[in-house]
Amino acid sequence: MSIVIERVETATPALAEFLVAHHAELEHTAPAESRHALVFERLLAPGVRLFAGSVDGRPVATGALATVEDGHEELKSMRTDPALRGRGLGKAMLAFLIADAEERGIRRLSLETGSDDFFIPARGMYAAAGFRESGPFGRYLPDPYSAFMTLALPVASVAHDSHTR
Repeated sequence: MSIVIERVETATPALAEFLVAHHAELEHTAPAESRHALVFERLLAPGVRLFAGSVDGRPVATGALATVEDGHEELKSMRTDPALRGRGLGKAMLAFLIADAEERGIRRLSLETGSDDFFIPARGMYAAAGFRESGPFGRYLPDPYSAFMTLALPVASVAHDSHTR
């Protein structure tokens, strides 16, 4: 199965539906105030780089990078189509996002994910990619429903223009 990952700059009905399903899937994992997934419109806002992976033209994975501060970005909206989980699509998206951040000279990636058992596979994937447990970052506060992780990135020798990818 070959995934094509591209940056998203405008909404499409199929991608909007995919992300609405993401929010629905998270409803049972924590109270509303402890769920931090961004709505589609916020994923298209300045300071956020949204990417979608597709197979045969159909969205099957998403991921985004949102600015926390200079040199520090947050991994947001990671999702793989539930019917295709376990086939490496999430891992491919994560590797793509890490490479995108490295190429632009980002020094640290952090993420907030759920502490619920539903998120065990995701936390395992992040740990396998080098993310380590950390405390809250940015505007997050300690929350028993949240798990925080961070990854220090190597300093790039040449930072690329953020619009080239």
